[in-house]
Amino acid sequence: MNDHPLDRALALSHSDIQSGLFTGATSPDYWNMVGPFGGTTAALLLQAVMQHPDRLGEPVALTVNYAAAVTEGALQVQALPVRTNRSTQHWTLTLSQADDDGKSQLNTTATVVTALRRQTWSTTDVAMPKVPAPADVAGMGTGPKGVAWVGQYDMRPISGGIPREWNDAGDHSETLMWVRDAVPRTLDFPALAAMSDVFYPRVWLRRARPVPAGTVSITTYFHAGAAELAAVGEGFLLGRATGQQFRNGFFDQTAQLWSEAGLLLATSHQIVYYKE
Repeated sequence: MNDHPLDRALALSHSDIQSGLFTGATSPDYWNMVGPFGGTTAALLLQAVMQHPDRLGEPVALTVNYAAAVTEGALQVQALPVRTNRSTQHWTLTLSQADDDGKSQLNTTATVVTALRRQTWSTTDVAMPKVPAPADVAGMGTGPKGVAWVGQYDMRPISGGIPREWNDAGDHSETLMWVRDAVPRTLDFPALAAMSDVFYPRVWLRRARPVPAGTVSITTYFHAGAAELAAVGEGFLLGRATGQQFRNGFFDQTAQLWSEAGLLLATSHQIVYYKE
């Protein structure tokens, strides 16, 4: 077994192939105050699809809905291929845990689309921003007490870092930063899914106020294949995130992740709950 912290966090046992059941557990390495980092929860669900013997092709879309808090300890993931076509395959997933009475409680739902990619005309209309090289940008360092997952990433903010003053004087919501695993690891789909959620809530930057906030649903689209991800190796990704609409307790934020070579690897869109 690989001893990388992410691989430990994503470790699953395929307990029942017929019903698509996997068992695993939360990881203290990716803890986030009162529960696991949402990015690793998304990655864990995708990992179940990646390990399923009936999988067709590679991931092109992942949607995760955080229905309730995931608690510390054992968990169960069910991954079901509900429709398989010639080129695409559609999955539904659930993550459940036992409550204090031993009854199974659903915490998270997800859908995944995998597909057989074919060579076609290709282009991008989202150019990679011109930014300093990773070596020229200072690291962010570890997170506050109880937020272990931040220490698992080498994050180097270029602009839009966490506000130094919480003074209600924010005027934009865009962050640009380099990011990679703090412990070197070759990029793959679960790791990319997790990195799509490394950006702190945009409402904090837009308002310069650390209000309570949490992701309700996130969708990540994968624009590269496994070979292209492997070619990135242990390199940095350039991440850009921005909010779009903040209203009545919810806001949405978009994100893009490029390789150092300028290939757009993934885009994501999430809806986030906030107070005040």
